[in-house]
Amino acid sequence: MAGASRWADEEGDRAEKDRRKKEKEEKKRAKLAKQQAEEEAKARAEQRVQRSDERPSKKRKLSPDGEEDAQPQFGERKLLRFEAPGWGPCRHTSNFETLNHIEEGSYGWVSRAKAISTGEVVALKKIKMDYNQDGFPITALREISILQQARHANIVDLREIVMGNGLDDVVMVMEFIEHDLKTLEEDMFDPFKPSEVKTLLRQLGSAVGFLHENHIMHRDLKTSNILLNNRGQLKLADFGMARHVPPPHAPLTQLVVTLWYRAPELLLGAEDYGPEIDMWSIGCIFGELLSKEPILQGKDEVDELSKIFALCGLPNDKTWPGFYRLPNAKALKIPRDTKSGSVIRSKFTFLTNAGAELLTSLLSLNPAGRPTAKQMLQHPYFTENPRPMPPEMFPSFPSKAGQEKRRKHSPNAPRRGDAPKIGGGELDFSSIFAGREEEQKGAGFQLRIG
Repeated sequence: MAGASRWADEEGDRAEKDRRKKEKEEKKRAKLAKQQAEEEAKARAEQRVQRSDERPSKKRKLSPDGEEDAQPQFGERKLLRFEAPGWGPCRHTSNFETLNHIEEGSYGWVSRAKAISTGEVVALKKIKMDYNQDGFPITALREISILQQARHANIVDLREIVMGNGLDDVVMVMEFIEHDLKTLEEDMFDPFKPSEVKTLLRQLGSAVGFLHENHIMHRDLKTSNILLNNRGQLKLADFGMARHVPPPHAPLTQLVVTLWYRAPELLLGAEDYGPEIDMWSIGCIFGELLSKEPILQGKDEVDELSKIFALCGLPNDKTWPGFYRLPNAKALKIPRDTKSGSVIRSKFTFLTNAGAELLTSLLSLNPAGRPTAKQMLQHPYFTENPRPMPPEMFPSFPSKAGQEKRRKHSPNAPRRGDAPKIGGGELDFSSIFAGREEEQKGAGFQLRIG
């Protein structure tokens, strides 16, 4: 029985052993498959990270050979971000304290004010709203748009636009300039010196040339729109009538430029004009700086034309081709065979030949005969003696806009032979020291006389 019992359990044990072995192999295969799945997932994750941080394999070498080791090793660099400009609300007019009123112009009221936060003195121009037309005034829109584009040393700087409590309270904040040429000429005893005229004219030509290069016409150049600070720097202002140069043959309004500075083609009804009208105004300003008063003070358009023809001569087909085709020229009774010439040279006798030639060309009746601003600045008039005065050497004047008063008259230094002579009898100075004994004595020493 013992032998039968031994052989009876051998087959069952073999089956159990095979089952356990098979189960062990299945567990091993499952573990291996799990590990492979985890490794594949990890590899895919690493590939995604590498693709996101992928950089060019070949970098540009910025340092010479041998200096790479000397370079300090930096950590991970951070991306710098800059705030881009965007739309924002305007500041309120309460940020400025009005000091005094300066003047009222055609398109606004100008005042002197002080910024409360910084104490800087600025000029405020409150825009006049035209309630007869809907919307914001087109003149103000043009002025703001052009001043934001025209950044030049000789053009007034527009700082910002501020608002009041209502939509009709729009104020332009600009730099404050002490003088305008018109007020300055009225307060001056003598005209500007030739060197000073050249300095002013050269700065004016630089500003107008910048505008014309950027296809902008000022259309209202006059001495009251030309500012001057106490450092001899000229600034062009009041761009209410300025506009960009339109395409050729585009109709334009004739009612531009103040009458005394208006070009003859505008007076004759031309609707197709260009920057030449600004150069005529510069010629009028040039003559005004020399004579200390406007040179063409017409009462109306007809009188202005007569004064222009009296100074510059009568036009004809040779000096101004196409003159008779202008709208208002048909009403003028001018003989076609006239030979009346310019009298500019005889009126400005103190001008040099170069100066008279420049003034004559600026006041040419034919717009095509006027120089451009760039050509004007290259004229020999600015290189001959006396040379233009440096702006920093320009004289300063009391500012009427800043409410500065002219100093009272003081005695001049004595000149040879003008000093009164003391002679004759004896002079008694005893009255100067009379009553000194009765004065209250102080803690210091007392001077005894006699």
